[in-house]
Amino acid sequence: MLPPFIVLDPILEDWLREDIGRGDRSTSGLFPNGTAPLGKAVWIAKADGVIAGLPVAARVFQLLDQSVNFVAIAQDGKPVKSGDLIAEINGSLATLLMGERVALNLVMRLSGIASATAEYVKAISGTKARLVDTRKTIPGMRLLEKYATFIGGAINHRYGLDDAVMLKDNHIAAAGGITEAVQRVRGNIPFTTSIEVETESINQVKEAMQLNLDVIMLDNMPLSMMSEAIALIRQHSPQSKTEASGNITIDTIAQVAELGVDYISTSAMVTRSHWLDISMRISS
Repeated sequence: MLPPFIVLDPILEDWLREDIGRGDRSTSGLFPNGTAPLGKAVWIAKADGVIAGLPVAARVFQLLDQSVNFVAIAQDGKPVKSGDLIAEINGSLATLLMGERVALNLVMRLSGIASATAEYVKAISGTKARLVDTRKTIPGMRLLEKYATFIGGAINHRYGLDDAVMLKDNHIAAAGGITEAVQRVRGNIPFTTSIEVETESINQVKEAMQLNLDVIMLDNMPLSMMSEAIALIRQHSPQSKTEASGNITIDTIAQVAELGVDYISTSAMVTRSHWLDISMRISS
């Protein structure tokens, strides 16, 4: 879900300060001494996709001027077509001009992620697999980029290193093995913390199955090996969920899902997405 504004406001304010700097010289030159009249702007989709981030865009304008009225015509999580009206914004023309770029950039970025996510979700529909995002996000954007994947139909993996234990290849190497890594961690975390371990071979899967893990990740495995691993886990460690990861693309995700894996994690819907083009038109 969308994080509360007590969390988001400092981030949005930083982005506004970055863009406005010492002052919007274009707008203040047009309307010196606060003389800007009231006006209206509309947002129009210039491509098909799934919208995400409209409540955040509304907040951007309201941080500049609480009297701005942002009316969302489209809805987060719903598809739009090129030419569709996305939103109407009423307020001081100075505020509409000053907040335009930050608000639009956020919605175009988040909508691009939501649109890509929806394609991946559609590709695995009819299987038991659930699409999961990753921590491969732009620093400072994680909360919102993960919101966008959720809006597109995925479920969120951990938000940060403090959210759960995930022992990957380098953790395992540093500890000297899967069993040693899990045993060390279990003695140093709250009992409510879930543990996931990354495996890359059948031997590692067999070792992980003995440790009563919450999730066993099958990383960069050929389909035949992954199929064998899933069958072993189902038989000998049914309490452990399975997660496929590593070079998952829109062309391969359906094949992975059909193996019966519980989760498929990929960064592609964030790292390979394209912004959804949206334009703003203003009238006095």
